[in-house]
Amino acid sequence: MSRADTRADTQADGALGVPGDRAPRPLWSLGLLRNELGTTFRRRRTLMLLAVLACVPVLVGIAVRVQTADGGGRGGPAFISLVTNNGLFLVFTSLAATLPVFLPMALAVVAGDAIAGEAGAGTLRYLLVAPAGRTRLLLVKYAAALAFSLAASLVVAASALIVGALLFPLGEVTLLSGTAVPFTEGLLRALAVAGMVALSLTGVAALGLFVSTLTGSGIAAMATTVGLVLTAQILDTLPQLAAVQPYLFPHYWLSFADLLRDPVYWDDIRSNLGLQAVYVLLFGSAAWARFTTRDITA
Repeated sequence: MSRADTRADTQADGALGVPGDRAPRPLWSLGLLRNELGTTFRRRRTLMLLAVLACVPVLVGIAVRVQTADGGGRGGPAFISLVTNNGLFLVFTSLAATLPVFLPMALAVVAGDAIAGEAGAGTLRYLLVAPAGRTRLLLVKYAAALAFSLAASLVVAASALIVGALLFPLGEVTLLSGTAVPFTEGLLRALAVAGMVALSLTGVAALGLFVSTLTGSGIAAMATTVGLVLTAQILDTLPQLAAVQPYLFPHYWLSFADLLRDPVYWDDIRSNLGLQAVYVLLFGSAAWARFTTRDITA
């Protein structure tokens, strides 16, 4: 075997996780991230998920408008009774309506397919020989899942803002604490709420990525992640499990409502962010341990 062939084999082995004499590469690469983001957001499945999420505020806004015309206006998702007075509250209502099920399920589909989809399609080995490196590829996949989470939250918020402006009046915003703030400050709080919703789903993204490293079937990984998310949601509603519910990742999801108070109540928000950090560390470490030792040649 020639010297050139030996060097090529050594480089390929190093990319697949086999020790070689290749020079170390940085863990982060903007080029690899740009490529992953482009691939993620060009997929028809991703665009369909975002389109479905954008339709939720439309349905909620129309339902509130019809209910108001019939003399109703109370009941339903959080903040719904406030929408008729200010269309900006449709943003908060839509995020509260999509956060328990639609947003985490959409993220579970993207995160669950991150590694398993590549393995099932037979492209995982080629990604690593490119070379990407296992740790770097895992970080990029997780970053892409977080980018989708933020994009999904902003799509819901933007759709709700447009629908709210078309169907209801806009103007000075009265917060949940009774304080009136200018509409511009209300918009900034709406943006902060969308960001908080995205941060609340970081644990789901880590869970989905971990599940994705366990199988070579993207469908199985997506279904398992969605099932685990729904199970946690059900457990969080059972009174008999009140002692363990503060440790379930969905427990503080609706704490974003505290951003609509003056002053802001930070206790539940801090608890939510701390809990998500624990889940990210736990499932992120498990995903790294599994992926870096996985035999992808099988």
